[in-house]
Amino acid sequence: MAPAIEFDQFILATFFASLFALVLVFVLRRSSRDRKDDANSNRSKMNRGLVAVSSQNDPVSTEEDDSGIDVIIVGAGVAGAALAHTLGKARRRVHVIERDLSEQDRIVGELLQPGGYLKLIELGLEDCVKEIDAQRVLGYALFKDGKHTKLSYPLEAFDSDVSGRSFHNGRFVQRMRDKAATLSNVRLEQGTVTSLLEENGTVKGVQYKTKEGNERSLYAPLTVVCDGCFSNLRRSLCKPNVDVPSTFVGLVLENCELPFANHGHVVLADPSPILLYPISSSEVRCLVDVPGQKLPPIANGEMAKYLNTQVAPQIPPEVREAFIAAVEKGNIRTMPNRSMPADPVPTPGALLLGDSFNMRHPLTGGGMTVALADIVVLRDLLRPIHSLKDKEALSKYIESFYTLRKPVASTINTLAGALYKVFLASSDEARTEMREACFDYLSLGGVCSSGPVALLSGLNPRPLSLVLHFFAVAIYAVGRLMLPFPSIKSFWLGARVISSASGIIFPIIKAEGVRQMFFPRSIAALYRTPPLQ
Repeated sequence: MAPAIEFDQFILATFFASLFALVLVFVLRRSSRDRKDDANSNRSKMNRGLVAVSSQNDPVSTEEDDSGIDVIIVGAGVAGAALAHTLGKARRRVHVIERDLSEQDRIVGELLQPGGYLKLIELGLEDCVKEIDAQRVLGYALFKDGKHTKLSYPLEAFDSDVSGRSFHNGRFVQRMRDKAATLSNVRLEQGTVTSLLEENGTVKGVQYKTKEGNERSLYAPLTVVCDGCFSNLRRSLCKPNVDVPSTFVGLVLENCELPFANHGHVVLADPSPILLYPISSSEVRCLVDVPGQKLPPIANGEMAKYLNTQVAPQIPPEVREAFIAAVEKGNIRTMPNRSMPADPVPTPGALLLGDSFNMRHPLTGGGMTVALADIVVLRDLLRPIHSLKDKEALSKYIESFYTLRKPVASTINTLAGALYKVFLASSDEARTEMREACFDYLSLGGVCSSGPVALLSGLNPRPLSLVLHFFAVAIYAVGRLMLPFPSIKSFWLGARVISSASGIIFPIIKAEGVRQMFFPRSIAALYRTPPLQ
């Protein structure tokens, strides 16, 4: 009987111990919940006190955190307008503040690569290139020293509608603004944002001046800054390292036909490239790259003289007369070409997008493709999150954005920077060999042309493929130097070519981030996924 009694005592002891543990857990949870409620109540009172103090001491009118806005977007250019429509479709309440809502006349942001057009389709904005006289772009034509080669986009696997598009930037942006404004939960307001409103390191909203000049504050769980290359808000959200390698001098050539219809044209001129592409059925944009930041003055006629004497002889004969006529007409515009690698400072409640965040040389026309691809990434990250008010969780998920955007962004950024440096005329013999080899490599056809063009067009955003093709060009240059027979001089020059190629691409890759470009799976933020509600 003794073992049975001991067994019964064991069961009884276990029962009372379990009961005591349950009661203890219940009491502790109840106590914890009460403390949390008290803390929330005190925090709410403190916040109301802060708002009250702000209202009494500050003449600026305010809208509190419960204004009903989910996202504030600063800027309504390509990135801002596309994001407003995208988040509006996702039933987010969006307030856009744009400095000038009238149609702008710009000389860049006029060529959308096929990869960017696919993103436009993904965002449901493809109709924004309709009814603006946009032109289909099917590839590029390269010109050098009287030779030329045509490079077509590898579009065989896509629908017939997929191609690049070129247009007046202002018309395109206005179409996207109009489409965003059709959504009842999206409001576009003309005003100038003067500062971000921060509290304890978290961005709470913005302070801005209305069109009428009134100062206001606006609050939302998320503020997206996409106010362009001249952004005055980026300093607190990233580490800006802006480089200005050159300036575009822009002209519009009228009533002329390019040598290759529906193609962008790149002239490897001296000292730097010239771009030509259609922006309407009767107009061709010409962008003359001038290295450095010092330009011949326009007012005293020095610029016109430079264009007529130095540039015009290098323009394809088919459009040379139209080019000279455009110079004589005098509507010469300039735009500094900026480059800025993305180096974010993760800040709860705020995010940078578009040219305010990341810029590359516009030679390859990749800016809009990067911006639209970024919006697709951001949309997918935010989609499962029911409420954006949990800023701690939101900032963790948005940190993934900086890694997930890298394949597209870093490929296009690196290619733009590297290609511009290769296309520059140089007195250095190794650089000259690299430039010649690049033109001849692309002229080979097959994978030698389709591979690089797929990278440029945003159809194949793979950094490793870019590096392989870049060094394939360098090796091709070295191989040519060894013919018909290698010599000490050719070996030395070949070594300099490889060194020059490395000196071009590796600093760009370093600025973009080696780990983010080639080993993104090693970054913990990549694996953060928003919670399903």
